[in-house]
Amino acid sequence: MRTASRIAFAIISAAVFVGCGSTASAPSDNPLQKQLVAEVSGAGAFTHLEMLQRIADENGGNRASPGPGYAASVDYVAAVLRDAGYEVSTPRYPVGNTTVRNVIAQTRTGSREQVVMAGAHLDSVPQGPGINDNGSGAAALLEIAVRLRGSPAVNNAVRFAWWGSEEDEMNGSRHYVKTLSGQDRNRIALYLNMDMVASPNPAYLVLGGRGSGSSSGPRGSATVARVLASQLAAVGVIAETIGFIDDSDYVPFVNAGIPTGSVFSGDRQRKTADQAARWGGQAGEVFDPCYHKACDRLSNINSTALDRFTDAVAGTVAHFAMSTDSVAR
Repeated sequence: MRTASRIAFAIISAAVFVGCGSTASAPSDNPLQKQLVAEVSGAGAFTHLEMLQRIADENGGNRASPGPGYAASVDYVAAVLRDAGYEVSTPRYPVGNTTVRNVIAQTRTGSREQVVMAGAHLDSVPQGPGINDNGSGAAALLEIAVRLRGSPAVNNAVRFAWWGSEEDEMNGSRHYVKTLSGQDRNRIALYLNMDMVASPNPAYLVLGGRGSGSSSGPRGSATVARVLASQLAAVGVIAETIGFIDDSDYVPFVNAGIPTGSVFSGDRQRKTADQAARWGGQAGEVFDPCYHKACDRLSNINSTALDRFTDAVAGTVAHFAMSTDSVAR
């Protein structure tokens, strides 16, 4: 997450959140959803976080892009995905006088005319290893991809992305969306973003479908946010739904008119008394005191939040992977 300061949260309880647009219905008995949620875990994601921490420690204490720590992170993620049976590419994009790689992986099954896409940024700031920001989202996404595997029985293809340069004007995701053909852009049914999902004093926030203009996202974003919120409710968390705040890799997808939702556990904002009463944790304290600092290490991770967000996004991916409806635009 790249912002240095945030606008005030305009928060609305997901308990009263009613999505607009298509319901994007999946089968009421979705065995893939049940299986995937049962198989993914925060512990599995933490295994990948341990590798990202090791990579940072071996490369100057960070995984910033461009840089050797980021390059090693790309190699690790791509190798894990290939072992899981995915079609994997590491397309390059320009940054100054060099190039940097994203990681793109897609299932070999499912319709390529309605692709369910989920992404997380893989880079850190130069000041630290970025284990919560955004090793947590990257590791959770990798856990979901590994458990889904490369050839699941799905109606719609699932595409995963790990972005570089989020901390530098979102150059990785911006270049990806900008260089899509109009036809390929229209084939992306929706985009799910994971950015910071294990803050030590966590929030449970869903972004999309609220506010006006770009803060609400394109038509269909409310449907995506509703499913994310319902999947958090399924693991015992009543999320809060807010508008987009223009500081993560969902921005290029929103600007391209693609239905989008995101999850977020908070950075330097302070937890309110109402939020502490709902979710636990310390009222009046920031969500992540190590945000963009050298102390953003494994010890900074809230394992409960990591587990809950991993389950919720897994359930959302499976929901839309089996959906026979388009998400309204």
